[in-house]
Amino acid sequence: MCGIAGLFYPSRPLVPPLGRLRAMTEAQRHRGPDGDGFHAEPHLGFGHRRLAIVDPTGGAQPMATEDGAVVVVTNGEIYNHEALRRTLEARGHVFRSRSDTEVLLHGWREWGEEMPARLVGMFAFALWDRRTGQLLVARDPLGEKPLHYAWLPDGGFAFASEIGGLTALPELPRGLDPVALDDFLALGYVPEPATIHAAIRRLPPGHQMLLGVGKAKASPRRFWAPPRAAVAGGGDAVEELRRRLDAAVQARLMADVPLGAFLSGGIDSGVVTSLAAMATGQPLAAFTIGFAGAADERPDAALVAERYGMRHVTEDGAAVDYVAMAREIPRLFGEPFGDHSAVPTLAVARLARRHVTVALSGDGGDEVFAGYRRYRFHMMAEAARRLLPAGLRRGAVGALARAYPKLDRAPRWLRAKTTLTEISLDSALGYYGTVCKLAEEKRRALLSPAQRAAVAGHDPSARFASLMAECDPEDSLLQAQYADLHTYLPGDILAKVDRTSMAVSLETRPPLLDPDLVSWGMALPASAKLRGGVGKRVLREAAASLLPAALLKRRKRGFAADLSGQFRAAAPEIRTRLTGGPMAESGLFDPQALGRIVDQHASGNFDNTQVIWNLLVVEGFFANEQLGSMASRRVA
Repeated sequence: MCGIAGLFYPSRPLVPPLGRLRAMTEAQRHRGPDGDGFHAEPHLGFGHRRLAIVDPTGGAQPMATEDGAVVVVTNGEIYNHEALRRTLEARGHVFRSRSDTEVLLHGWREWGEEMPARLVGMFAFALWDRRTGQLLVARDPLGEKPLHYAWLPDGGFAFASEIGGLTALPELPRGLDPVALDDFLALGYVPEPATIHAAIRRLPPGHQMLLGVGKAKASPRRFWAPPRAAVAGGGDAVEELRRRLDAAVQARLMADVPLGAFLSGGIDSGVVTSLAAMATGQPLAAFTIGFAGAADERPDAALVAERYGMRHVTEDGAAVDYVAMAREIPRLFGEPFGDHSAVPTLAVARLARRHVTVALSGDGGDEVFAGYRRYRFHMMAEAARRLLPAGLRRGAVGALARAYPKLDRAPRWLRAKTTLTEISLDSALGYYGTVCKLAEEKRRALLSPAQRAAVAGHDPSARFASLMAECDPEDSLLQAQYADLHTYLPGDILAKVDRTSMAVSLETRPPLLDPDLVSWGMALPASAKLRGGVGKRVLREAAASLLPAALLKRRKRGFAADLSGQFRAAAPEIRTRLTGGPMAESGLFDPQALGRIVDQHASGNFDNTQVIWNLLVVEGFFANEQLGSMASRRVA
């Protein structure tokens, strides 16, 4: 696990200055505290920060072939590197280290740009071939590891693991992407491939880009995609899943440093930790952050830890000042990030790093095996759509949805507005409504006239409609999963885990996101994933012999504290932050509208927690000193 950075000048043989490369890697020191390395020659320069996991003594980067013609920097792990090594050695390649990185060098010479499709792992890498004048950059299939890039005014191409590696360059154009800001307010994250910075893009998951000396700008090319239709299930799906889970966990135990696991009270992390504990043959370190009250996961996590003799390390995550953390989170992410569970995720990563260097996680189970409650609601709405004529849905049901009050403080069974709204809409728009944090009319009401004009005509739901249209039109569940795999998973879940864990120099590995397992799980018939109102059916059955029965029946809990009371108590401070200072200077928002959001929440009649958090991290982003020079922080 590392931080990588580089500069490429396709139109001139400029040797990138070492000072520039060092500034880019220094901004990512937390990703690799064990050392740094640099390589520079005409056209190309690489920088690297290393967190030593595999072959600590022989895996230094940048790494080059023996003749020095091919050089690579990589972030992540290649889990099938030993199998690839055997194949390459059989074809005459000679290896000089045990590092998985060296497979990239020989793999390039053997397979060229078809090499990324052969890799199983989490990775983002850049490989330079001096003989051909080509630079290949690639990112793993699900987007576990990040790769950001920008084209500079002088024609140079810059890349880095994190946004901060690029904003360290003084020549990078400053300015916000107004559409990305609108997407953030709608979703709580900036979806791929954009960032909040107009000049910075993300290489999408499962994509590669081949650049060359003397060639025009390249476009990303896809080398991996999830299935778009289910296949008929053959044989015993539960037994097959158990076999695949075992293999995925075993592959991710590869490490020459201490390894542990995150353990919540849920099925996903429970399955991962139980299989890891059995495979290691020695007490596995497991880490849990708990919150006092009914949502405390520590008792359930303890049941799993005790069953497998784990060394269970816990900590209370309740005493956190989220108003203060709203300034810290955008510093870690390089842009606003609206999932406030990033705060406890940072806490559990910090706890784990005191004991281990690598931690397994249960991320991905909800997306692959349909665990989110919104999938259940989406399928119920789909059933209603099939029964009700379109005119009736859009007319009578839509009118009822608009008239129904938004009862934030009422019992859940009385909060029918969202369900009625989804039923009244067509499938894709209805599903988008379940993931949207702030509807268009409410977003626009918060913006200044200039910002409203800048995003006029933009509709974040179009992305979801386009993605869902790529799937089997008869499989509504797969459509929703497919959309999440391209939006929420890389944009929220995996970004959250990567930035918070790497902030404390901890490598995390999610076995449930093994690409083969993902393809197999996504392609299962809908009934194997969601049946009788219960999600993750096949995973629950596979976990039956591994986990206590009480955990399999437990309702899903969110990994976060309740912020509503804290935000009411801090309303005066929050109001000051949102209506003055950097927010007012940005010219992006209507201060009076922001004040009303805070006042409504403080009254106790509305729950504006999520909207307030999103606005606070935007304010924190503007207030960050590192980003203070961004062209008065106005839109590009």
